[in-house]
Formats: sequence, structure tokens, C-alpha cells
Amino acid sequence: MVGRVVAICTLIALWPSFASAQSAALTKAFNQYQTLNEQGRYSEAETFAHRALELGKKEFGAEHPHTGVFLNNLALLYHVQGRYAEAELLYKRSLTIRENALRLKHTEVAQSLNDLANVYRAQGRYADAETLYKRSLAIQEKALGPDHTDVATSLNNLADLYRAQGSYAEAEPLSKRSLAIVEKALGSDHPVVAYPLSALAGMYHAQGRYADAEPLYKRSLAIQEKALGPNHPDVARSLNNLAGLYMAQDRYAEAEPLTKRSLAIVEKALGSDNSVVAYPLSALARLYHVQSRFAEAESLYNRSLAIREKALGPDHPEVATSLNNLGNLYRDLGSYAEAEPLYNRSLAIREKALGPDHPEVATSLNNLGNLYRDQGSYAEAEPLFKRSMAIREKVLGPEHPDVAQSLENYAALLRKTGRTAEADKMEARAKAIRDKKAK
Repeated sequence: MVGRVVAICTLIALWPSFASAQSAALTKAFNQYQTLNEQGRYSEAETFAHRALELGKKEFGAEHPHTGVFLNNLALLYHVQGRYAEAELLYKRSLTIRENALRLKHTEVAQSLNDLANVYRAQGRYADAETLYKRSLAIQEKALGPDHTDVATSLNNLADLYRAQGSYAEAEPLSKRSLAIVEKALGSDHPVVAYPLSALAGMYHAQGRYADAEPLYKRSLAIQEKALGPNHPDVARSLNNLAGLYMAQDRYAEAEPLTKRSLAIVEKALGSDNSVVAYPLSALARLYHVQSRFAEAESLYNRSLAIREKALGPDHPEVATSLNNLGNLYRDLGSYAEAEPLYNRSLAIREKALGPDHPEVATSLNNLGNLYRDQGSYAEAEPLFKRSMAIREKVLGPEHPDVAQSLENYAALLRKTGRTAEADKMEARAKAIRDKKAK
């Protein structure tokens, strides 16, 4: 959400004379796009983003940097809707325009590199994303100096990429440097400080360093409540983060009121059908799920799924996430016939939208494998576990915690089929991965 706002504001922030140079029709189209995008009405916003792009080409020329902004805005709409191939194409066109019209080390080139890296990361193309994030960071450090807040954003993006791959040793110093830059530049209570605080907390959370994560999440929340007010959507996100930390520690009584408050905030601020509402809904559903409050969980999972299908379309990766969550619930209930089509549809969406080697594809394969194993369908389960593990090892690396999960699940199947020696080896490797990450 923050990235989208920054890109939208580029039109005014980078070209002070731009607003006065454009026609009334272009201004109107852009304003309508911006309003609908901020409301999460992406398919409607698309019409006006297309119109702004066509008007921009006529008024400034197809290769003008201003046209690059309109391309970027349309790419952002495709990106948020999970239409990554379309987004990638437009981001690349925008990057080419900026590289040709501006200096190769211009900060707008860095922004285009960052946007393209974001779409690569969403697709699980981590090596491609890393190259672009690093290039963007180098441009910004040279053009703006090492202590600029835009440098902090690039550091945070690169750190988040490493965190997604389980490379915490590489991520932590980048997150800490990002936080130090914004605190020095803006002051310790500035609302922007909340973002690197949450990012650092999230990294500790992922490592199970809950005592380190909690004060950072709480400080981020306090900053946002003071600066933005208690009912801002960013406050809702911080509440959700803290609730997730409590859930990880089985502190359900503390997590529930935070999740409910998060949900109430986004419903009031954005409307009950906004796609953002699906996040706290899913979080509350998971909270009920782990407490075996299955009827309450099912209702919320279904509502989250309905919101995402309506707001984002039936083939969006977030729809796949909701299908997966609901499938997990039915599997836990032993309702295998209900779970299987949900897992299969989730897998199909992810393979189409993200590609066959994405970590989320591996998650769907893993869950479908568990479903078949639970039913004694070992021949169907085994190739799914193998493919899931191969994806994770290739994309995330052989020592990622998700690889440990794959090893453990496959080992359980091997034990069921009498292959104890193989199971022992896999469990030992999984334990070694987990022990290493815990240090």
C-alpha cells in the first residue's frame, strides 16, 4: 500500500510544473484513477489509467518521462491485481523511457528499477529482484547520499527480500540501517519510522525471536496511533502484526481484541467490501481455527474469499490464499472431499499467476500432499511432496525453514510406507536446519 501511494504521488512530486502543463482532460482522468485506486476499486481505476496514458502520449509524446509515469501507474494497477506479466511489460517500458530520457543514474530510474524488482519478487524471481534492488540502492546512495530516506526505503526492500528467503543474517543489518536513517532524518516519532520498525520486528518474528519483536511492534503501533490517529488503516496493520506475534506464542486472549479492532478500523475506513478487509478477516479466522472454533472460522474464511473474488477477480493470488486457508480448515475437520477442490483451485491459480516454481506453488503442493497422505493415498501424495521440496530448495535455498517443513512432511509419508531409514535422514536434516536458524 505504501509503495502504491509513493508512485501515485510521483506525478506531482517529481515535476512541479507538470500539473500546469497538462490538459484539463488529463488532470481529470488522473484524479479519477487516483481516487479509485486509493479506494481499492482497481478494475474501475484501470479505465482512467488507460485514458491518462493515451492522453499523456498525445500531450507529451510516447517517449517522454511524464508518459513513463502514466505507464508506471497502470503497471501498479496490474501488479496489485496479480497480473504480473502485464505489469512487468509496462514497468520495463517505463524503465526504458526513463533510462533514455534521463541519466542512467537518475533517481527516477532507481524508482523504476525498484518497481520492477517488486514484481519479480512477487513472482518468486528472487535473484532477478535482488539485482535490481541493489542497482536501485547504488543509484540512490550516489545521487542522494547514504543517509537519505529514499535510501532507507531501498535498504528495507532488499532486507525484506532476504527475509523472504530466510537469509536473516543478510537482512538484519540492512533493516537496522534503514531504521537508523529515518530516525535521524525525520525524528524518532515520525510516522515513517513505524515502517522500518515493523519490518525489523517482522524479521525477528519470523526467526522466533518474539521477545525482540514485541517491543518494536508496540513502538510502531504507538507512533502510528499518535501521528495518524487511532482509526487509520496503517494502525490496523500494526494491530494485526502484533496480534500475529501473540498467536505465534499461543497468546490467543491477547490476540483476539487486537484483530477485532484491526478489522473494525479497516471496515469503517475503507468499506466492508474492500480487499484490504480480507487481511484482518483471515487473521481472525485463523485465530478461531487454531482454537478449534471451526464454525466461526469457516464463516470468516468464506467472507474473506468472497471479498477477494469480488474485488480482485477469481484468479488473483490472494484468492488462492483464501482458498488454501479454507482447504486447511476442511482438512483439519476431516472433510477431505470439501478440501480437495479448494486446494486444486488454489494450486491452479498460483501456477498460472506466479509460475510453476513459485514458493506459494510449493505451499499448495505441500498442502495437497498432506491431504492425500491423510487419506492413505500415498502414491498421489509422494510426487507432490517431492515437487514442493524441489521448488523450495531451488528458490529459497537448502536451509530455509520451509525446506525443513517439506522434509518433515515427506518423512511422515515415508514412515507410513515403511521406509524408516529414509525418514530418519530427512527428519535429521530438518532438525539441523531448524537448529541452525534458531541460533
